[in-house]
Amino acid sequence: MVEFKSLSILHVDMDAFFAAVEVLDNPDLAGKPLLVGGMGKRGVVSTASYEARKFGCHSAQPMSVALRKCPDAIVVPPRGERYREFSEQVFKIFSDYTPLVEPISVDEAFLDLHGTERLFGTAPQVAAEIKKRIHQETRLTGSVGVAPNKFLAKLSSDLEKPDGLTIMDEAIFETVFPKLPISKIWGLGRSTLKHFEGVGVRTMGDLRKLSKEWLVKRFGVSGEAFYNLCRGIDDRRVTPDHVAKSIGQEQTFHEDIPDPLTVRHYLLGEVEQVGYRLRKNGLKAKKVTVKIRYGDFETITRGTTLSRPTDSTHDLWEAAKELFDDWADSSFRPVRLIGATSSQFDDEDGQMEMFPDLSAEKRRLMEKGADAILERFGKNAIRRGASIKRGEPHYTDRRKKTE
Repeated sequence: MVEFKSLSILHVDMDAFFAAVEVLDNPDLAGKPLLVGGMGKRGVVSTASYEARKFGCHSAQPMSVALRKCPDAIVVPPRGERYREFSEQVFKIFSDYTPLVEPISVDEAFLDLHGTERLFGTAPQVAAEIKKRIHQETRLTGSVGVAPNKFLAKLSSDLEKPDGLTIMDEAIFETVFPKLPISKIWGLGRSTLKHFEGVGVRTMGDLRKLSKEWLVKRFGVSGEAFYNLCRGIDDRRVTPDHVAKSIGQEQTFHEDIPDPLTVRHYLLGEVEQVGYRLRKNGLKAKKVTVKIRYGDFETITRGTTLSRPTDSTHDLWEAAKELFDDWADSSFRPVRLIGATSSQFDDEDGQMEMFPDLSAEKRRLMEKGADAILERFGKNAIRRGASIKRGEPHYTDRRKKTE
């Protein structure tokens, strides 16, 4: 059951953040459909202003599609440093009220206000004050949801955008929440959504009618999560020291790549960067995932779980290569994007092997040396080559090209 006596979780989501910053810096853009993103034919929309959204434009949309929907839209390239300046101002405001701030992105965060009422007032009062300060100090607006937990807080912040403040009390939960689409549930992908729609489930209220046994039988652990979330139950805490749950690298091509060996070569480069970042952060991963996107933007992923956590580029590549080859052998199509991700982290101090693999130790030392070169000369200073006959990667020093 959801306990509504404690409305202490806030979700703050800045309104069309990147576009709003661009309008601040260039007032001539105010009131016009604005798209922030890449201009090339492979460009993607990072943020669409609310004027552009009226035409069906949205983030993560191919820029070419957005411009077909809104030919008069103004396109500006993203300016990450400028957005971070505003983000720091906003997060400074958050930290004035609680140390329990969990960043989700540069323009979005959860706040836990447990125990702060005597200092600052109730959570709804703090939410209103935060909104006021954001506007006074940055001239931007944000939408805030106040609720007993993270899931309901995030849903609430989305109900009255832009510049909204929604308090998910028991009355709203009973009247509004059951009518919300199940697409609002975290982790519910397109195929799962189609499955539910096939059995007539479209809203939270519809989903509540399904038993936990039915959901678990069909969706496993996710089924239990669906059962709880459609009832507003979410026990996750706000975690200020938010650690990335995955490390990934991907590349979008200017032209669709029709040759699997060429795509495979680029995948190796992505895996190299993932391995380097794992070692740099003192992490080891037990799961490897390969991401492939076609020219029509259909995206597929293939993953595998390793026998033990690793930070070895060699081990990561062996897993990624097998995933890629299995896919390429059965269903290769020209590729627009290729990526690799590591997850299920462990720290560096794993159990010592009784009989260590000397070849693995040699590779580890080589990778350590390669990391030192990357640190000094940049990511293009050293790359691997793949021997066609042996399939064993070897390093090629490219420092002269970067000096």
